[in-house]
Amino acid sequence: MSSPPTSAPTTGRTSLRGSARVVLRLHRKALWAAGGLLVLGIGIVVALRVWMASAKELCADGDITPCGGPAHQPSYARTSTETLLADGGTVLLLLAALVGVFVAGPLIARELESGTFRLAWAQSVSPARWLAARLAVPAALGVSGLAVLVVVYRWGLWALRGYPYSHRITWYGSGVFPGTGPALLGYVLLAVAVGALCAVLVRRTLLSMSLTALVLWTVAFGLEKRRYELWPTVFRTDQDALQSFSAGDWSIDAGMVTASGRRLYWQDCYDADLAQGYDGDLAQHIEACLRDRGAVSDFIEYHPASHYWPLQLVETGILLALAALAVFLAFRALRRLHG
Repeated sequence: MSSPPTSAPTTGRTSLRGSARVVLRLHRKALWAAGGLLVLGIGIVVALRVWMASAKELCADGDITPCGGPAHQPSYARTSTETLLADGGTVLLLLAALVGVFVAGPLIARELESGTFRLAWAQSVSPARWLAARLAVPAALGVSGLAVLVVVYRWGLWALRGYPYSHRITWYGSGVFPGTGPALLGYVLLAVAVGALCAVLVRRTLLSMSLTALVLWTVAFGLEKRRYELWPTVFRTDQDALQSFSAGDWSIDAGMVTASGRRLYWQDCYDADLAQGYDGDLAQHIEACLRDRGAVSDFIEYHPASHYWPLQLVETGILLALAALAVFLAFRALRRLHG
């Protein structure tokens, strides 16, 4: 009798899972530290919400004085919460960068520098699968952990919604925007990819970590400065242009336009007046200066609050494209250097 057919062994999948388990075992202390940071972040936001809820606010706008009175005084808990959460997105961005620095240094470059990678490659683990495991583990854990922190951070900001005297918490703020949507997950995936690429190319722990931090800072800084260009702005030139702008909108620029449609900016006259030390009514003088140059009506260029998600998704797409490119180059460099 013929023996029953046996299924083909799934050595590729098994080796990848085995490599992932090795990564988790070798770096369990770092995982515990990451878990501690996750709990700490959640605890801070929860503590701020509880503190603000316990404040003796007499009005819905956070006033601790009688409603409708001549003075408005917010509670110390509310102003402190606003101050701390105003830079929460920056903190989450730094955590994403920290994942990339860890990938570049202890996870990959240190093994390449010390030569311990040869032990794994001698045990039926190809260089490509070895690198894939060191990309998959931090990517999965980083995305999962930071996704939780994004939800918690948004929940913390939700307590400040509708607060009319808030000037630090804006959806487009450089300290808020990166930590409130999917762009942060794009940043952590880019951090992992850039860390792997730098480690494979440099193969020196400290140098790889430094180069990764520099590349991530450059990308984050560039996107912050050019974020307003990722989606078309709203341009209004009618008589009620300035009145159409609401407190929740992101003002990009303002000024006046000529009959031919040429834009004249307030800075064109403001800088000259400032240099001359003008002491009169500066706003009226600037308007008169612009009209002397042919201006006929006001204009304002801005992003309304509805542009939040388009800006988030476009930025996320850019980050994912850069991450995919970095991963491709990392595997290509590994193949060229080690076969």
